[in-house]
Amino acid sequence: MRVLSNADIAALLPMDEAIAVIDTTMRSVSKGDAELPLRHVVPVGGRNLMGVMSGALGDPACYGVKLVSLFPDNPAKGLSGHRGAVVLFDSEEGGAVAMMDAGLLTAIRTAAASAVATRALARPDASRLTIIGTGEQAEHHLAAMLAVRDIGTVRIVGRRAEKAAAFADHARSLFPALDITHGTDAQAAVDGADIVCTVTNAATPVLRGDWLEPGQHLNIVGASMPGKREIDDAVLQRAELFFDYRPSLLAQAEEIISGLKARTITEADLKSEIGAVLAGGQGRSDAQAITLYRSLGIVAQDLAAARHVLARAEAENRGTAVDF
Repeated sequence: MRVLSNADIAALLPMDEAIAVIDTTMRSVSKGDAELPLRHVVPVGGRNLMGVMSGALGDPACYGVKLVSLFPDNPAKGLSGHRGAVVLFDSEEGGAVAMMDAGLLTAIRTAAASAVATRALARPDASRLTIIGTGEQAEHHLAAMLAVRDIGTVRIVGRRAEKAAAFADHARSLFPALDITHGTDAQAAVDGADIVCTVTNAATPVLRGDWLEPGQHLNIVGASMPGKREIDDAVLQRAELFFDYRPSLLAQAEEIISGLKARTITEADLKSEIGAVLAGGQGRSDAQAITLYRSLGIVAQDLAAARHVLARAEAENRGTAVDF
């Protein structure tokens, strides 16, 4: 077995490669070339949870499990809110062949999935980006959006002004050519934006439908558990709705579950999995449409990213080989 650390993941999974891996993976998922049970979540005290996500891919052939702790107070301690491990198994003989840090891998593959959706759904001329949220996902989403669109202007929104300012300063150090502003007013930041990414831990909406403008693209990422939602009903009613995996959407996206129950939306309003769009299906209907990609995150993304990391690690002899 090869054991790979956070530093190994950072070196072996650059954003451009992650985007290519996730693009291929989502096509496979929508073709039915994956076994993806819904994730199992266990409360482990307070607001903390443990998630168990298992699955198998046909192309690339691999299977495995992600074991991850979801600790929402960790960022205040300088730690990732997602900590755990991905374990890959050999498809030929069934042995465990790799274990790697799940926190950074999750962050990169999530942002890469948003990039894949943005490349498929956002207007080609989209150049003004708003990010609502200032945590780990904000930084990776900034890099991901820059990889697929010619972004010139970035607005950072945080619940706390000092965190928004700190992230904006950090972003300027990484991307000095960008025009970056920051604040706490989400409505003002959405005004005039071409792409909006919500990457918060909010339980109640941080984005409202009456703020939206024709032609925008939305990546709704942060609320991945029933009971939490980043958008109100009006967002759903105004946008064309795309998503990663329909079973996850119907079981875990609170705004979708509530909207269907209240009949503010119907299943006919749920346009398509992103993999079907990538394979040639209908995407944005026209330049004035508002498109929304609802990301829940699926283990297929973790497994494909982990397999890519393992292949590079073996080629470059990175990580630690252990008997198992």
